[in-house]
Amino acid sequence: MKKKVVLAFSGGLDTSFAAKYLSEDLGYEVHTAIANTGGFSPEELKRIEERALALGAASHATLDVTKDYYDRSIRYMIAGNVLRNGTYPISVSSERIFQAIAIIEYAKKIGADAVAHGSTGAGNDQVRFDLTFQILAPEIEIITPTRDMTLTREYEIDYLRNHGIEADFKKMEYSINKGLWGTSIGGKETLKSDKTLPDSAYPSQVTADGEETLRLTFTKGELTGVNGKEYADRVEAIRAVERIGSRFGIGRDMHIGDTIIGIKGRVGFEAAGPMLIIAAHKMLEKHTLTKWQQYWKDQIGTWYGMFLHESQYLEPVMRDMEKFLENSQRNVSGTVEITLRPLGYTLVGVDSPFDLMKTDFGEYGEVNKAWTADDVKGFTKILANQMKIYHNNQKKNGLSE
Repeated sequence: MKKKVVLAFSGGLDTSFAAKYLSEDLGYEVHTAIANTGGFSPEELKRIEERALALGAASHATLDVTKDYYDRSIRYMIAGNVLRNGTYPISVSSERIFQAIAIIEYAKKIGADAVAHGSTGAGNDQVRFDLTFQILAPEIEIITPTRDMTLTREYEIDYLRNHGIEADFKKMEYSINKGLWGTSIGGKETLKSDKTLPDSAYPSQVTADGEETLRLTFTKGELTGVNGKEYADRVEAIRAVERIGSRFGIGRDMHIGDTIIGIKGRVGFEAAGPMLIIAAHKMLEKHTLTKWQQYWKDQIGTWYGMFLHESQYLEPVMRDMEKFLENSQRNVSGTVEITLRPLGYTLVGVDSPFDLMKTDFGEYGEVNKAWTADDVKGFTKILANQMKIYHNNQKKNGLSE
């Protein structure tokens, strides 16, 4: 009997080559699977299935992990206001982990002997897939033809044509990866340090003009309403914000960062939904969290995002950080108003029953109600003691700052 291999299949050139090569040259019974994290339409998924079967796959599975991706990652990235290097909502970085988990679980379910993916040896995804596969199913072999054979596009196209597969594998100017939490754009300008992407490179073009008001409602840190409409399905709430914001071209930027394998990399992205949601959520937190809640949550959010990017999702400390982030959101409820305009937005204000500015203690810069002038004088005098002692000691020793 032939050995079974599950191939993580996107329908692109690399995975199309792998489907045929694994069957024809290595003699495997190939079962293809695509893990959808919210980036594919039903029509696209249908075309991918048809291509897989045309390539000789014994079966094809579509694994919808969008809700799982939200429940186990996105809601914590919102709670942590996660932006890698203060810029990138780690769109592809985070979704790859959940695609890898879904693929390896499917491989175990059908009793596969091996699992395969089409990643090259020059990027982060190879680590994310390999590491996840190794942890969750160390007994299953990992096969990576594109990486191991250092293949060129021309070689793969010729191979497919020689095996009777005719398809339009014309190389696009840009490589685009779309998911629920944003779209990445790589190629041309992103491969160098001195250029940025032109407007035409972004999948969503600006179609709106003037200004528009957007109101986002959060309940315990989760997006539950958009412009007054309530959403029980958090995924649909995110999609609603994306549809509105993308018309204005909001969320476009270029991320420059350190890859897992140690080289610098650049990627363009558009993420109207994530950028607006995180900005609004962060503003709401400024009103509803204490100073030290915000401080420590910033530290946790930074580490959580870094670990996601570095393929450390299965590290147990991630569950500990998630508990902290979840607990920090108990008072993060309210509505944030945003003014949208082409390629930009302004955070207007918040309305929340937990707003710590709404207090009987005083109004900043106007009037104090819970303390007297003498209280402040005494407080300031004690607060200054440590610095007074230091500077007095400096003077005694003939030193100055």
